[in-house]
Amino acid sequence: MSQPASVRIVEVGPRDGLQNEKAIIPAATKIELIDRLSRTGLRTIEATSFVSPKWIPQLADAAEVFAGIARDPAIAYPVLVPNEKGYERAREVGAQEVAVFTAASEAFNRRNTNAGIDESIERFRPVLERARADGVKVRGYVSTVLGCPYQGEVPVADVVRVAQRLHALGCYEISLGDTIGIGTPARARAMLHAVALEVPIAALAVHFHDTRGQALANILACLEEGVAVVDSAVSGTGGCPYANGATGNVASEDVVYMLEGLGIATGVNLPKLVETGLWLSAQLGRETSSKVARAGV
Repeated sequence: MSQPASVRIVEVGPRDGLQNEKAIIPAATKIELIDRLSRTGLRTIEATSFVSPKWIPQLADAAEVFAGIARDPAIAYPVLVPNEKGYERAREVGAQEVAVFTAASEAFNRRNTNAGIDESIERFRPVLERARADGVKVRGYVSTVLGCPYQGEVPVADVVRVAQRLHALGCYEISLGDTIGIGTPARARAMLHAVALEVPIAALAVHFHDTRGQALANILACLEEGVAVVDSAVSGTGGCPYANGATGNVASEDVVYMLEGLGIATGVNLPKLVETGLWLSAQLGRETSSKVARAGV
């Protein structure tokens, strides 16, 4: 397939980027981050997560943050929910899009959610039913699609099966995540191709961590398969609390720079995005991992 003419960036920095920070980031800083991102031209910004504060204390202020952002009606602000209780908390503050999550690895899913894959899907089945009745969009995440820190290799057939189930249940989009950044372009392409035989490519997104410096190459390989939605985090923040050794997400700035170089439209103002990434890095007290930001736009 040819590359898409345009790509939608799903900015996951405020949620996936900050959930692995050792220090607790003030709610005011998170709100300002999302508001800054809203001014860059991004169309989807994952705002926070309504998981139990016991498991992810860094996002215990989810309700405060979501209620505090200046929401632009042209932008989607999905939030992560693990179950029906999380869905109710999200709806109480006005969330119009949610995301549910599971893994292609049974071992990882048990570490991450204390449940097997089938059990985790049963947990959020009521979420999808209520969301359908409420007119709320639901996105689905499948993690460990190219490898697991606990079981090692993950069969592609397992990835296909889980992605297909989420789509059949009503998730409008399935994000395929290389949680520990172990993938290479050939493996990423083969995985995506296999899933796309069962789930329409228009309903698929890719989510790569840059542990081994392969994320941009993996994204390019998937673009060549026709994928047109890419998850990334401003300044390359992130990691996974349940995946030892997993470093940050691919930096949004670097993804946009590459896409612009390929002639693929994103609608994102790169200088504003770089500025936001540098601001966030200063708040976190470290240097940005974005190569574009370091070199200058």
